[in-house]
Amino acid sequence: MQQIINFIIRNKTFLFFLLLFSISILFTIQSHSYHKSKFINSANFLTGGVYNSLNSISEYFNLKYQNDLLVEENNRLKSLLYNSESQIDSVFTDSIKNVLYKFTAANIIRNTYTSTDNILLINKGEKDSIQQDFGVITNLGIVGIIDHTSKNYATTISVLNTTSKISAQLKKSNHFGTLTWNGKDPALAQLIDIPKIAPVIKGDTIVTSGRSSIFPEGIPVGTVDNFKLDLAENYYEIDVKLFNDMTNLEHVYIIENVDAKEINNLINEN
Repeated sequence: MQQIINFIIRNKTFLFFLLLFSISILFTIQSHSYHKSKFINSANFLTGGVYNSLNSISEYFNLKYQNDLLVEENNRLKSLLYNSESQIDSVFTDSIKNVLYKFTAANIIRNTYTSTDNILLINKGEKDSIQQDFGVITNLGIVGIIDHTSKNYATTISVLNTTSKISAQLKKSNHFGTLTWNGKDPALAQLIDIPKIAPVIKGDTIVTSGRSSIFPEGIPVGTVDNFKLDLAENYYEIDVKLFNDMTNLEHVYIIENVDAKEINNLINEN
């Protein structure tokens, strides 16, 4: 306290000048509309800049929350997209008994793509009702199939896995075959067993066929990059340029076919 008093005594002349100067500016602003408007505009500019900066910071830290909202909205939209029109109303209610496919959002926390048997690790597991043979996709297309699960995590057999076999078809003609991978280029998968009568053209879209209990029909896979007939000249071997960049994945959706168990039990009985 004594130091403050000493500072005031030492600088009393300068402080008195500042006081008088401030009073004169205040009177000038109040008595002249031009000066008053300039002062208000300057104050608004400074405070606006401060609030804009604070808002930008707030928006940055709020990105994760907003992203979570978007992911949940995508879940709902995907349920609408891959279920029949007669079942759409049930999606908006608490009951899901009529919904054929359910979607769960997840993140990939480990991804391999340089070996021949690539596996992905996702952050959802048994406590989230995730089970073996659930499909995994992104907004762009298919990713793989759930293999093993623990309480909190699950491994996924990537489409870049030489053991992967997924039923896929030409979108324009519905001729279907098996999507595999030859272990070479991570951007290209191979669609085999397409009959030679199928009208294949470079650039054609490939989608899932819906002929298994894992993926709904029509999920994007990729486009025809190249094709040729096999040695027996009965079927095409097609290189498919994947829509997904399998080396750069983060957010995924896990697909559950609610009726898969019933379907598989019926098939196994025959």
